[in-house]
Amino acid sequence: MAELILLNGPPGIGKSTLAGMYADGHPGVLNLDVDKVRCLIGGWEEDFQAAGNLVRPIALSMAATHLMAGHTVIMPQYLDSGDEVLLFRNAAEEAGAGFREIVLMDSREASVERFYSRKDSQDPWHARVTAIVEQGGGSQLLESMYEHLAIGLDSRPMATTITSRRGHIEETYEDLTAALALAAP
Repeated sequence: MAELILLNGPPGIGKSTLAGMYADGHPGVLNLDVDKVRCLIGGWEEDFQAAGNLVRPIALSMAATHLMAGHTVIMPQYLDSGDEVLLFRNAAEEAGAGFREIVLMDSREASVERFYSRKDSQDPWHARVTAIVEQGGGSQLLESMYEHLAIGLDSRPMATTITSRRGHIEETYEDLTAALALAAP
């Protein structure tokens, strides 16, 4: 059965890397990296929020189309709001597919460090997001995002949390595949 796998977690925790690994190892799986789709919208760098508002319905449509065709979608995306998660859960259910939320977590301090360790990346996405984070409060914003995600998990007991430690991507990937191999809730 097709399913939508929401790979959630704080910024910089390894969601995109793991989603890419999963899609590479599972033919037919769509790696719906919403951040990459956002970069396809003209002006995303100048008005990040407006591009985000445009990309959400596009992502929902892409996920639904792929799921209705009987294929799995993995979506690496930070979503701290239960309402946002519910949008994607509903899209999966309307497509006749399953829904799983896997949350990658590290300590709050390590999560902030990991975000900033990406600063050497040549990817314009990382540079823009780092600038947005700095404008919004820097490490305090990242700590707040971490806390909101952790608090939100209390209302989503079906979410599976996996520890993602820096430098242990293969181990984290094994944990991800093991969690997904378990029968869906």
